Amino acid sequence: MAKLTFLGGVHPRDGKELSKDAQVIEVLPQGDLVYPLSQHIGAPANPIVKKGDRVLVGQLIGEAEGFVSANIHASVSGTVKAIEPRTVANGSKIMSVIVENDGLYEEAPLLETTETEEKEQILDLIRQAGIVGMGGAGFPTHVKLAPKDASAIEYIIVNGAECEPYLTSDYRRMLDTPELIVEGLELVLKLFINAKGIIAVEDNKKDCIKKLTAAAAENSRIEVVTVKTKYPQGGERALIFATTGRKINSDMLPSDVGCIVNNLDTIYEIRRAVVERKPLISRLVTVTGDAVVNPANFLVRLGTNHQEVAEAAGGFHCEPEKIISGGPMMGVAMYTLDVPVTKGSSAILAMKEDEVAKAQQQETNCINCGRCVSGCPGRVIPSRLADFAKQRNREMFEKYQGMECCECGCCSYICPAKRNLTQAIKTYRREILALRKMKK
Repeated sequence: MAKLTFLGGVHPRDGKELSKDAQVIEVLPQGDLVYPLSQHIGAPANPIVKKGDRVLVGQLIGEAEGFVSANIHASVSGTVKAIEPRTVANGSKIMSVIVENDGLYEEAPLLETTETEEKEQILDLIRQAGIVGMGGAGFPTHVKLAPKDASAIEYIIVNGAECEPYLTSDYRRMLDTPELIVEGLELVLKLFINAKGIIAVEDNKKDCIKKLTAAAAENSRIEVVTVKTKYPQGGERALIFATTGRKINSDMLPSDVGCIVNNLDTIYEIRRAVVERKPLISRLVTVTGDAVVNPANFLVRLGTNHQEVAEAAGGFHCEPEKIISGGPMMGVAMYTLDVPVTKGSSAILAMKEDEVAKAQQQETNCINCGRCVSGCPGRVIPSRLADFAKQRNREMFEKYQGMECCECGCCSYICPAKRNLTQAIKTYRREILALRKMKK
């Protein structure tokens, strides 16, 4: 079978052998649960509980504020202790609902819908369940699945690539419950009569490809395709090009080329919401890295403290020099584990040595080797863009297509001069986007 791919990319050490064979273990939280009211792109949810209220598992505690927003539900039963700002993984403070866990795990009634038409039922349950993109972006799924013209959507692409090094939670999901992923995709396909379903999996997961292919064998609208093991194969633009040959840029949405891309775990949660009528209250989290005693994958309730999850993996052999929320390429460095697991929390990566910091100490001048260009999936010139960013030369930055950077980190990884290209470009991109927003 041909291995579909894209231009550019790199091949970092994947590190998946540390945790991929570890069976999923459920973690029941012991301490207070913290539910940030903004775990998604769009407006923060509005708290609908107050201090002293008792809540149940699956109860709505934060209601979506507007169309582009998402509901937040309690993952334990207990008492609301406070509604106040709390620190999250990226270091910012977000207004949060704090619940004291009573350890009883009493459940709220299941989701209900008043919609009569099947498509509207599916969308309504997804909206109620608070499902968002669980690959990290956090875009509300009910919004993504409601494009202006549903008949123009030709491909529903499920991202099973899991190209980020060290992460193995998607691998376990595919290996352990392939039939539930297929069921979730079948539900989404009911919303788009002209669409074909594609489940894209990297070729280093042959066992998952085999199981998913068997699970989808009786559905002619679903195809499991093999994509080349390469980072960032799971990036939205890269995956669309690899599986359909279509291209999008920073000014376009996937729906502009007839595609919708969903993370594997998002599809799993869609099935859970529609079939089991349960909201999004937990997710799989990989705890791994050479500083971790027992790297593994855990089913973690949202709001659980990262420290508890790390302890479930046996803690650390030594004090890690670097702890990352997510993977090494696009994850966020953490200065504390005293933060909650959210809908976008995919992993805790703890490393004995901070290789990035040591590399930065060795930074030298650009030698014009062109490796950053060959590795860039966005087909830009990272070395020049980084210079323009440092000079704050917006005209040249935009002329050289700086806004097309997908912030994947390939250029920094491959640069022999150890230049921190991605960070410079990313920082200036965010500044330009903020300026554009202010002018609107």
